[in-house]
Amino acid sequence: MILRTGRSVLARVTFVFFLVAVGAFFAIPLAWLFVAPFDASPSMSVQWPEWTLGNFRTLADNPYALRSIGNSLLLAAGTMAVTVVTATLASYALSRVRIPGRDALLYGMLLLSSIVTGTAAMVPTFQLMTAVGLIDTRPGVMLVLTGGLLPTAIFILKDFMDSVPRSYEESARLYGASRLQVLTHVVVPVARPGIAFVTIWGMVQVWGNFLVPFLLLRDPSTQPAAVLMYTFYTEAGQADLRLISAFSLIFVVPVLAVYLVVNRKFGFRFFGGIKA
Repeated sequence: MILRTGRSVLARVTFVFFLVAVGAFFAIPLAWLFVAPFDASPSMSVQWPEWTLGNFRTLADNPYALRSIGNSLLLAAGTMAVTVVTATLASYALSRVRIPGRDALLYGMLLLSSIVTGTAAMVPTFQLMTAVGLIDTRPGVMLVLTGGLLPTAIFILKDFMDSVPRSYEESARLYGASRLQVLTHVVVPVARPGIAFVTIWGMVQVWGNFLVPFLLLRDPSTQPAAVLMYTFYTEAGQADLRLISAFSLIFVVPVLAVYLVVNRKFGFRFFGGIKA
């Protein structure tokens, strides 16, 4: 009995130490993110800073720094608008229309979008954008990013569309509502947790995407923050940690703000128990 109790205590202690190690693994980079921007001489380790705001003043002197944040916001907003609207319409159609091979089509799109990554498709993507005249344009970048996000977005939203009882739609149709009105006034409000999730997930994917805008945009004034950060080097060719740390802190603020706004407005609550 004593041996069993000792083993139980040892297992709990080991589990606690494991949780502490995992927590520290994730907490240390976050601590660096919030401390290094205010350090006069930041390093790769977490240390007590020499408090200063000079890093942000140096960053403000860069003519493209703040503009790149605006470019990222524009790309993210445009991409998410097209993705959410298109994925909502497509998932609703696939949920309500019975076509042969529908499930195989969904899984096939999801599988191909996972296998054919941006790195594997960068050469044909560049050639296609050049052929249609969308190279070095923001709409071209938005279309490419939307194409990469749509399969997963449709796959996620279809489950939410399936959970909407058809009796709700039938009642709305009896009152003379059109298909579009049924979608906007009945289906979308019920499926809003899924739409909110796709919005946040998609924005994170676009916000941190480096390859597509780096490949398609040539003008530094149109490049997003993820690409501009790549240029923060000293004259000796070393990474400028002062600029990188300050810019990284500014870089995460819009994503957190969008998450808080969407979570407050729509919430990520799953409304279970809905039955026809």
